[in-house]
Amino acid sequence: MSVWHVYLIECRGGSVYTGVAVDVQRRYAQHAAGKGARYTRAHPPLRLLASFEYPDRSAAQRAEHAIKRLAPERKWALCAGERLPP
Repeated sequence: MSVWHVYLIECRGGSVYTGVAVDVQRRYAQHAAGKGARYTRAHPPLRLLASFEYPDRSAAQRAEHAIKRLAPERKWALCAGERLPP
């Protein structure tokens, strides 16, 4: 079974993109090359902010959904090491 990750990318303009992948470095390279998500094609990535491991795709997608619902300042706090509430 593969380990899944939720990753956060800082994009041009200061926004934070959140996604899931098994290989975060490969996925980030796709975003950087303009072959990732539509959002990162319009808002090019500047750097990978954080990556969090999950045991399976389902858990990673649930976490991704919860993170996407956070206010931008909470996403930045999460990247700085603050824990996500249960």
